[in-house]
Amino acid sequence: MALIALAADKGSPGVTTAAVALAAVWPRRALLAETDPAGGDLVYRSAAAHGGPLNPNTGMLSIAATARRGLVPDQLWDHVQPLSGGLEVLAGLGIAEQAAGLAGLWPTLGHAFAALGDSPQAPADVIADCGRVSGDSPAVELFPHAALVLLVSRTEPEAIARVRDRAAALSARLHGGPRGAASLATPLIGVLLVVDPGHAGKISGQVNDMLVHAQTGARVVGTLADDPTGADQLAGRKRGRLDKSLLVRSARKVVADLHQQYGAAWSMPAQAHQGHAGAGR
Repeated sequence: MALIALAADKGSPGVTTAAVALAAVWPRRALLAETDPAGGDLVYRSAAAHGGPLNPNTGMLSIAATARRGLVPDQLWDHVQPLSGGLEVLAGLGIAEQAAGLAGLWPTLGHAFAALGDSPQAPADVIADCGRVSGDSPAVELFPHAALVLLVSRTEPEAIARVRDRAAALSARLHGGPRGAASLATPLIGVLLVVDPGHAGKISGQVNDMLVHAQTGARVVGTLADDPTGADQLAGRKRGRLDKSLLVRSARKVVADLHQQYGAAWSMPAQAHQGHAGAGR
């Protein structure tokens, strides 16, 4: 089992929507963790299973005190709340200033997230919404523990240029330098494009070629439909057949492709990942 970290370089490409969509269709038990140091969004946009709002004090904020005394992966469940659709969530910080309470704890959290899949009681993969990251973002300290880092990007030229440069910077930081797209070093760095479904194949190929040519160490792993109606349905702002939305249908394909390619490696115990350069839940 695995930690999958989603992040963006700049702007608002929809990291939270992407993380919720992937977690909602994940084929194994998934815990959605809002690890954006700038604060989470789900408290404001999603209802809890009991019909009311999520408790903003239960989640990343409450786990800070626990983690300072050491953190066993199964303790994560003490801070989890279910959304109305059943998705289990570790709610994010309320405001950026609260991130100070997690100073020095990000590697501890990363280890716990990655090891949750090996829990004998309640194993799960963790989908972490890391928000926008830069070189000094503390959420980047989760990445060495991840099996896959997904950079979410829209397809405007400036967005593609930024994701190219961010992928190269992360490759240098995590892998020690530029690598070819076929590299099996962990964490794998992938790009998830939010795109008009009618142009997904063409744009995906073009962006992937650019990533390879620039020796970023990343490649396009899939596309999510740019589907505002589906995003509103996912957030509970609109009614409709969510499972029929372009967003969820594209998320299912992304997840199926990821598991077809990396699922065997993700099924390895966390200890095996640490000693296996080719390992990718």
